[in-house]
Amino acid sequence: MPIGRRRNRIERSLRERGVPPEPQHREREELSTDGPWDVADAPQDGLSRIDLGSLRVPALAGMELRIDVNAQQQVIGATLRLGESMLQVSAFAAPRAGGIWDDVRAELARSASGQGGRLAEVPGPFGPELAGQVLIPALAQPGQPAGPSTHRAARFVGVDGPRWFLRGMISGPAAESPEQATALEDAFRAIVVARGTQPMPVRDQLPLTLPAQAAEQIARQQAAARAAQEGPTA
Repeated sequence: MPIGRRRNRIERSLRERGVPPEPQHREREELSTDGPWDVADAPQDGLSRIDLGSLRVPALAGMELRIDVNAQQQVIGATLRLGESMLQVSAFAAPRAGGIWDDVRAELARSASGQGGRLAEVPGPFGPELAGQVLIPALAQPGQPAGPSTHRAARFVGVDGPRWFLRGMISGPAAESPEQATALEDAFRAIVVARGTQPMPVRDQLPLTLPAQAAEQIARQQAAARAAQEGPTA
């Protein structure tokens, strides 16, 4: 007998005996969070946030936001800097069911080990995280070549959201000092992720965009550079 017909007969028998049928749909589980946030649950906390497309990064006093762009003026990263400490953030597409942070942690630990570093899993304010030493490229000063890469203290934090995964890397003194890390952790917690509805391969980085003011400034700088190269016209 087909399973569907058998189930219908059982349910009809139960109804005749006055037994209510078992619900066919479970109630959706609500997970409480204090951040990071999905755009659908963004808090009305009064914080000013810089719109980078898929990420809304808080603008906090004393912190500098650095936006990394490639030669095509595409945004490839965002970093919050507080003194000598930094928080680099990236968001990625994730599956509808389940998260990817468990797998990502294992891959980061293997990658760090292969480069002469070490990362160990430890408990943190956002759940399991990684802490240790990783190879970090030196930042180039304007007009100066970048120095050699060095092993530095770092922490990797991650949060699985609805169809997205947010990763943060804390480096500098805050990677070793809980007191200095508090402000950067609060900044990470205040980030809002706008995943969008378009289908994306799992682990693809969510697209970032320049804020309107920064885009206009770059456009003016590029126009001025082109005019200087073309020289005066007759």
